[in-house]
Amino acid sequence: MENSNTIIQYLASFAAAILLIQYIILIIRAKFFWIDYSKPLPEILPKVSILVSSRNEEKDLPNLLKSFDSIDYPTDKLEFLLADDASEDRTLFLLKSWCEKGENRKVIAIKEYKSANNFLNGKANALAILAKEASGDYFFFTDADCIVNKDWVKEGIRCFSDSTGLLNGVTEIKGDSFFSHFQKLDWWNILGITKVVSDLGGHTTGLGNNMVILKEAYFLSGGYENTTFSLTEDLEISRSINNAGFQVQQQVSPGMLLTTKAEKGWLAFLKQRKRWLKGVLTLPWFWKLALSFHLLFFPVVFYLIWMNWLVGLFIWLFKIVFQSIFLKSLSSKSKSHLYWIWLLLYDFYYFLASSLTILYYFWPSKITWKSRQYS
Repeated sequence: MENSNTIIQYLASFAAAILLIQYIILIIRAKFFWIDYSKPLPEILPKVSILVSSRNEEKDLPNLLKSFDSIDYPTDKLEFLLADDASEDRTLFLLKSWCEKGENRKVIAIKEYKSANNFLNGKANALAILAKEASGDYFFFTDADCIVNKDWVKEGIRCFSDSTGLLNGVTEIKGDSFFSHFQKLDWWNILGITKVVSDLGGHTTGLGNNMVILKEAYFLSGGYENTTFSLTEDLEISRSINNAGFQVQQQVSPGMLLTTKAEKGWLAFLKQRKRWLKGVLTLPWFWKLALSFHLLFFPVVFYLIWMNWLVGLFIWLFKIVFQSIFLKSLSSKSKSHLYWIWLLLYDFYYFLASSLTILYYFWPSKITWKSRQYS
C-alpha cells in the first residue's frame, strides 16, 4: 500500500511538473524569443474596411463609435461597415446617427436572421454580408462592446508579411471589481499562450473582437460562408484561412491593444465560457492535452498537499510565481500593468471558474448568445 501511494505521488508530481515546464517555456519565449511583427508603414497606405456586427448593443456602442472617431488614418482610405443584426433596442438608431456624420460610413440593417447557407450563427452571417460590401485591402474586425485605440489600423497594417492572412491583436478587460480583475488575467493568460504557439508556427485561433484579415486571404478561403456552423466563428474563419495556405499570427503591442467590458455576473460569465468551450473541444488533440494539464493541476496539487503538504504547497507556489512572471512579462509588451495582488490570488479564482465552467457545460441548457438560443 505504501509503495502504491509513493507511485501515485510520483505520477502526480510528474503531472504537476508538466504544467510548470509549460510556464517555464512560456517565460523563456516571452523574455528571449519574442517576435514583434511590426515594421515601417508602406509609402502608399492601403484602403481598409472596419466591420462590426451589433445586436442589442445600445449601452456599449457609443463608446466604440467615439473611439472610431479618433482613429489616426486618412478618411479617404478608411471605411466603416456596420451591421445591425435585427436589434430590439436603439442600436440601429445609434448606428444610423453616427453614419450620417461621414461619407465613409455605412450601416446595413439585417431585419431578420436568415443565414446565407443555413450554417452560420447570427454574428457570422452579418459579417459575411458586410464582407461582400467591403472595398478595403484589409478587413478589421472588432465588437460593439470594445474600444479601439487611435493606432489600431496603422499597427495592424504594419504587422502583415507576404505570408500573413490573419492577424490577431490583444484585448484587455476593463473594470474595477474583483471579478473583472480576474477576468482580465484570464484573457491575458489565454492570449499569451496563443501568442507563443503562433510564434512557434502553430495554428491557434482568431480573435473576433480584435482581428485583421487580408482581403485576398478572406475570399480565397471562402469567407464566413465557407465555414461550418460554430458559436466560435473566429476560430472557424482562422482555420479556413490557415487551410488556404496563409499564416495566422498575433501581435502583442500597444497599437494592437483594445479594451472590452467584463461579464458582470457569474451566469453571464458561464454562458460565455460554455460557448467558448464548444470551440475548444473542436481543437486538435495536442491542444486539448496541453489545456488539460491546466485543469488537472488542481486535483493533482490538492492530492499532493494531502499526502505531503510541504511538497504540495511548494509546487503550487512555483506554479503561481511562474504564471505571474509570464503574465507580467506579456502584458508589459503592450504597456499594460498587472498588479501582483491579483496575480497571486488568480489561481483560487481560476480553480472555481474552471470547475463551474465544466459543470455548466454539461448542464442541459441551450446556449444564449446575443439574445438568441443555440443548441
